[in-house]
Amino acid sequence: MPLLKIGAAVLNQTPLDWHHNKRNIIAAVSAARDAGVGILCLPELCITGYGCEDAFQSKDVHRVAQDVLAEVAPHCEGIVVSLGLPLLHRGQIYDVACLVADGELLGCAAKRFLAGDGIHYEPRWFSPWPAGQQAVAELCGRSVPIGDLLFHLGGVGIGFEICEDAWVTDRPGVNLVERGASVILNPSASHFAFGKHEVRKRLVVEGARAEGVTYAYSNLLGNEAGRAIYDGDALIAHAGQIIGAGPRFSFDDFQLTTAVVEAATQPAPADGAAVTADFSFPAADGDPAATAQTAKTSKEEEFTHATCLGLFDYLRKSRSHGFVVSLSGGVDSATVACLASLMVELGLAELGLEGLTRKLGHIPELPPAADQGAWVKRLLTTVYQSTAHSSDTTRGAARGLADALGAEHHELDVDALVNRYVEMIGAALGRPLEWDRDDLALQNIQARTRAPGVWLLANVKNALLLSTSNRSEAAVGYATMDGDTSGGLSPIAGIDKTFLRHWLSWLEREGPAGARPIPALAALKPQTPTAELRPPEADQSDEADLMPYELLDAVQRAAIRDKLGPLEVYRRMRERVPEVDRRQLAEWVDRFFRLWSRNQWKRERYAPSFHVDDENLDPKTWCRFPILSGGFERELAELWDHVNGG
Repeated sequence: MPLLKIGAAVLNQTPLDWHHNKRNIIAAVSAARDAGVGILCLPELCITGYGCEDAFQSKDVHRVAQDVLAEVAPHCEGIVVSLGLPLLHRGQIYDVACLVADGELLGCAAKRFLAGDGIHYEPRWFSPWPAGQQAVAELCGRSVPIGDLLFHLGGVGIGFEICEDAWVTDRPGVNLVERGASVILNPSASHFAFGKHEVRKRLVVEGARAEGVTYAYSNLLGNEAGRAIYDGDALIAHAGQIIGAGPRFSFDDFQLTTAVVEAATQPAPADGAAVTADFSFPAADGDPAATAQTAKTSKEEEFTHATCLGLFDYLRKSRSHGFVVSLSGGVDSATVACLASLMVELGLAELGLEGLTRKLGHIPELPPAADQGAWVKRLLTTVYQSTAHSSDTTRGAARGLADALGAEHHELDVDALVNRYVEMIGAALGRPLEWDRDDLALQNIQARTRAPGVWLLANVKNALLLSTSNRSEAAVGYATMDGDTSGGLSPIAGIDKTFLRHWLSWLEREGPAGARPIPALAALKPQTPTAELRPPEADQSDEADLMPYELLDAVQRAAIRDKLGPLEVYRRMRERVPEVDRRQLAEWVDRFFRLWSRNQWKRERYAPSFHVDDENLDPKTWCRFPILSGGFERELAELWDHVNGG
């Protein structure tokens, strides 16, 4: 059997950024052709970008997408390439992968199964293509076949599974192999989540299980549209073995992964069941690829690389000049500042000075040398804002971390501003505000008074203010709107407090591959998590206000992810923490459900967050809940009847 080089290229695309997307596609095709690739798989909807949302319904988007397809096709001379775009056909929009061979458009395979859960909303825009159906569509001024297609070029049968098609029980690839496909291409836009890489590997191996079948999988790369991060998975399997695997979480525009296989060839079907074309594949150099080793990545590593890549792309695609973080001396703001610093370190390690300068060329006065400290100082500004209730411990922790990271650091005293607000409202009400009567209001005004100054600093620097709220706090609304939630991006709002504590300990001791640990984080360990909004004698702590964070995260998973009611959650937690007094446990479960339902309005107003697992609380793209509801009154009454009667 002849040798054939298969390629899978991952692309860092941006919705509706036609010039950028086209440039990346052409660069990847050129690199693949130079490497002797015969068949190249590119990601799903790579021409338009995947995250176009309701713009997919714009006829003008379809017009421009076809223009770009026509402009890209001539660059595919001497190679077979899959190119994705939306296609309007007979009043319906389909997600298609067009196959271009030697610069000629042969036809479009249409996606059969649509992703409609979690962050994905494909049925809003696309129609699923029925199995076994073919038609003729108008594309780029000519008629081309569309549908459930098999292509036959140079003796090689080529079929498609487009992203979700591979995640269903009745996979189209099985039928395509029976029809004569020996190469299956999977253009994907599969968002990152912890551990998902291992699932994809199993799907790719299963897709290539049949003897002689090659499966090429190509995912998107980077923070494409704001919330979802794509890890840039590229996998190639042959006869049930992974033989090619590319790097994930790259900061570059594209990455190419290749593998040489013994191509199973056969005559084209005589009944016209395949789209056929004459094509001579370039001779492949080297021996058929052996099994590729792919190491399993830890959750800590994945979180670091995914979030740093998400920050990097958000920074450059929003054309911001840097980040500003309000450092409190606690876990959450320390996490955000460390991630911004690690972004610089990982970017320099991969791209070098020239590459990083090119990618961030919109920012003025970038450091002329590959000095991590100079780059962090240019891109990260931290601020500690004290009131009368701030401690020397948190002030020192914030300053020590900022120094260790190399950030530009400022200390501001906002106590006079807080007092002025309190006096002003006291005068308006005709009475002084007092802690025993106005506790929550007096706490919130401190957090809110910190927001205008840090916003002003971010605006002056043309920088992006990063919010520091985590998912555990978002679940129960333990945050001050227009205070500590202020920001244009909330990078850790999709991850729980328990993991963040663990991650900081790991970062203090080890750190990710290619970056250094941060020993200065040791200053955070002795501290009890506290908002420092009550007077010191109140001995305020987050867990006293709420419940132990580890339990809070377990209750949240049971209630929100697993959709259990209060009594079921209570029973599950009794098994988890039998040592806790049952009435205390019931109070904590009751507190969670009341705070959850009461604070949906806050979650609606959070800045965009990153998706790193399947437990996100973002109501716009993942976890929807009514702003006004019954507050679980009946269900909580049942819980207390059980506890009091038990």
